[in-house]
Amino acid sequence: MKIIDYYNIDELLTEEHILIRNSVSKWVDKNVIPVIDNYAQNHEYPKHLLKEMGELGALGCFIPNEYGGAGMDYISYGLIMQELERGDSSIRSTGSVQSSLVMYPIFEFGSEAQKMKYLPKLASGDFIGCFGLTEPNHGSDPGSMETKISKKNGKLVLNGSKMWITNSPIADIAVVWAKNDENKVIGLIVEKGMKGFTAPEIKNKWSLRASLTGELVFDNVVIPEENILPNIKGLKGPMMCLNSARYGIAWGAIGAAIDCYTTALNYSLERNQFNKPIASFQLTQKKLAEMITEITKAQLLVWRLGNLKNNGNASPAQISMAKRNNVKIALDIARESRQILGAMGISGDFSIMRHMANLESVITYEGTHDIHTLITGFDVTGIAAFK
Repeated sequence: MKIIDYYNIDELLTEEHILIRNSVSKWVDKNVIPVIDNYAQNHEYPKHLLKEMGELGALGCFIPNEYGGAGMDYISYGLIMQELERGDSSIRSTGSVQSSLVMYPIFEFGSEAQKMKYLPKLASGDFIGCFGLTEPNHGSDPGSMETKISKKNGKLVLNGSKMWITNSPIADIAVVWAKNDENKVIGLIVEKGMKGFTAPEIKNKWSLRASLTGELVFDNVVIPEENILPNIKGLKGPMMCLNSARYGIAWGAIGAAIDCYTTALNYSLERNQFNKPIASFQLTQKKLAEMITEITKAQLLVWRLGNLKNNGNASPAQISMAKRNNVKIALDIARESRQILGAMGISGDFSIMRHMANLESVITYEGTHDIHTLITGFDVTGIAAFK
């Protein structure tokens, strides 16, 4: 386990939080880290890990027990995301999508029948889910989505497409957002095998190579009325999902940063140049000091955010700030760590370059770095710069 706690933040956690984190950390050390570079190098997805994540309680951990979840709080969820991303962003993405973008909307906006039908299987990993919001022509502006669900001959018919969808090629269900005949955004559940529904894979990625990414294509797909999420209309629904996912990412990025930092620290203590370890040089110590400082600040940021979220007081703007800050510092730490390792930093024998490439996606998805900057700008000035 690589537990970095420069400010004794563990004293702010409960015994249960520490037990959950350490259990997931041990699982990552045993089952993710030894194999993940091979999967990334071969552009393959370690699907077998999903069931193990279900057994750990890492899927939808904040969902109540009666629906298959573990009934944990949001700090527990954050710590789980941190440890999963210490292994790889692809593994955290799987847990994040399943939990925040699939299980969360079904729990929050679904009918009782929908909850009972889907949530237990998603929690166990028997079902894989994905989330359809981003479109080929609309990323940061989801309100302009073109995917439509219309009444035709008394049936609900879905047409359109979604892009850059994690897990889509293997998903059993997709939570999809589309505009109805009243031009209102609604949520619905599309199941694998529905006629006219395809999910082609997007290949040749340089980032998140151990994660499956694809499209969702809807060609006159007939959607049963019982598959409509009944308790939400408008963009508020998908935005609430994204807030949950962004919260998990804010924690997850710390895991990637910790792995890069500890790798660089250990290497600098072992690597000798000019008859002494490179850790003894001022510029190396400056890099390491700045890394541990930024990690500590990020840890305190999400700990406070987790408490706000547990109390129902975390604002979307506060979540945006944490996502923006923590992913940026993780990417900076990955780049600085790579420099400490020199040429070895690009080798698959170390995790740094893989983390760096992954974080280039993480800094873009669930709201780009620039959009989150403008969300904070709007929050402090009251002036929207992107509308």
